[in-house]
Amino acid sequence: MINLKINGLSLSVEKGTTILEAARFLGFPIPTLCHKDGLTPYGACRLCVVEIGEFPRTRLVSSCTYPVEEGLVVRTASERVVKARKIIIELLLASCPQSKIVQDIASAHGVRQQRFRQEHEDCILCGLCVRMCKEQMMAGAIGFRGRGQARSLGTPFDVKSEVCRLCGGCMEVCPACQARCTYNEPDKAICGGCANLPPPCIEKEQFHDMMCYMSPCAACEIKK
Repeated sequence: MINLKINGLSLSVEKGTTILEAARFLGFPIPTLCHKDGLTPYGACRLCVVEIGEFPRTRLVSSCTYPVEEGLVVRTASERVVKARKIIIELLLASCPQSKIVQDIASAHGVRQQRFRQEHEDCILCGLCVRMCKEQMMAGAIGFRGRGQARSLGTPFDVKSEVCRLCGGCMEVCPACQARCTYNEPDKAICGGCANLPPPCIEKEQFHDMMCYMSPCAACEIKK
């Protein structure tokens, strides 16, 4: 068994467990986009970023792909983590603002604006469809092509796949396929239709080291 600490709580888990699995076992919420139970972890979206190590030698890692280590210290909602997640969400909004899933994530994490150029891509390269097709549907009809800005997703040489069964599994898991919002102007990229109230304690100094991760927020309950 591997011993570690997450948000100050000690626990023991089996070797090979990821930080994400360990954190969720304790009930700590970590947002994910490219992760799905039953599929191989990919670490593309970086939404599941957490902070590991002790000050001043800490770093951010993707919790879905990082295996636990003996004596590891993890913080799932430190100030550094929260800021990194919000920037990632803004980038996702710039790429695919019409995605229901991305919009819901933005609302849940208090993101009310995005400062990057609007692109309206039809793919955010999360890899969910590729893994679904290969690992669950046993087809492997689609995959990634190219590198860097030229990276794209589809069938080899854009030729219709003979192994594709038109099962729809790729569309079922695709965040970009689940469109809802229709705004196409950068200043209206976030619809706010399902916006949650921002946590009142998130910017206070007493939470500088550790932001509130409780749902519902304990501070909100006390103020009632």
